[in-house]
Amino acid sequence: MQPAAVERQAKKPKKPKKPRGNAPALDLAGELKRISGVDLTSIDGIDVMTAQTILSELGTDLSAFPTENHFASWLGLTPSKDISGGKVIGRSRRTVQNRVATSLRMAASTLLNSKSYLGGRYRHLRKHLPNYAAAVKAMAHYLALLVYRMLTKGQAWVDRGAAKFEQRRAERELSSLKAKAFAQGFKLVPIAEA
Repeated sequence: MQPAAVERQAKKPKKPKKPRGNAPALDLAGELKRISGVDLTSIDGIDVMTAQTILSELGTDLSAFPTENHFASWLGLTPSKDISGGKVIGRSRRTVQNRVATSLRMAASTLLNSKSYLGGRYRHLRKHLPNYAAAVKAMAHYLALLVYRMLTKGQAWVDRGAAKFEQRRAERELSSLKAKAFAQGFKLVPIAEA
């Protein structure tokens, strides 16, 4: 190649990449952070479009909900129990149609292969709940609580990693086993390594 042709190729400005699919053509993450004061996309599973759905449907003022549990209940991400006289007389599916809840369910289902704390929590829920829909709903409930905390208290989400979740779960399981053994009059003794 001639030196002049090489110089022309080097000076050619690169075209900016076009957004794919429904991706916004502007820096939406920065604008959402500016509007809300927190970065909702720092929560694993919540992408820019999910954060936009949350803020466009709810706004930044969640003072209508006294607690995070009221918020999750309004979204329809809590169990529905019919209680009469202190006894549960029936359970039914809640028929709440909410765009935010739908977005949070989709965000929860993306956590299956995540190496984060939330990914570890979701995989644990999938193992121990009766079906996958229950695990998705439970994880969406937890994501709703995180969103509420971030928007009301300004707390930032710091991911601790899947290993930290597994370590905490193992510690809780061990303390539960010790308590059960103590209640039966036994004491757990670790096996000495050979």
